[in-house]
Amino acid sequence: MILKLHGGLSQGSPSGAVALVLNEKKVPFELVPVDMVGGEHRTPEYRKFNPFGQAPYIDDDGLILYESRAICRYIAIKYGEQGTSLLPPAGDFNAIALFEQAMSVEVSAFSPPVAGAMDEMLYKKYRGLTPDQAKFDEHIATLSMKLDIYDEILGKQKYLAGDEMTLADLLHLPGGSTLGHLGSDIMTQKPNVARWFNDISSRKSWQALKDGIKGTA
Repeated sequence: MILKLHGGLSQGSPSGAVALVLNEKKVPFELVPVDMVGGEHRTPEYRKFNPFGQAPYIDDDGLILYESRAICRYIAIKYGEQGTSLLPPAGDFNAIALFEQAMSVEVSAFSPPVAGAMDEMLYKKYRGLTPDQAKFDEHIATLSMKLDIYDEILGKQKYLAGDEMTLADLLHLPGGSTLGHLGSDIMTQKPNVARWFNDISSRKSWQALKDGIKGTA
């Protein structure tokens, strides 16, 4: 049974992260578009599958799974023997620890200011509100301080968990790329961050989504 991805069409959305990982792992999928602007994700029917009323969720042969990071991990584990390896070797406890650290950094340091900036300049419009440039700039300033530390880390190693790319790196792509579309060049201001972000942004799996998410089945 073909895996079904229920989500938005945008590369920069959480659905984009899932589609990216599906592409990396060479897992065919069917995209079931969700009308985010029209509020389909908040309907009682949709919330039967994701009670939080968010996108995406997947249906993998009857398994219903929501939360994009959880979905990405599931795909990376289940389809570990195909496509790009996105997880550390099972018996390498040092590599596993560094990977988990990098995953936590994405959630705690990178995602909050990025989400705040995106909400201010993008999602407010969908709610009929006026974006506040000053608040957007505050979120970018907070992110810049976090990226100063990223720059130090990436000056010593190629990727966030070491010298091998992992899922922790790829999860930065949707939000980081969206900031560029919103007028911020923060991802290119710091040399080591810019090198790293250009590296992961150049992957075929990501470039395949630049005109929107499309199923591959």
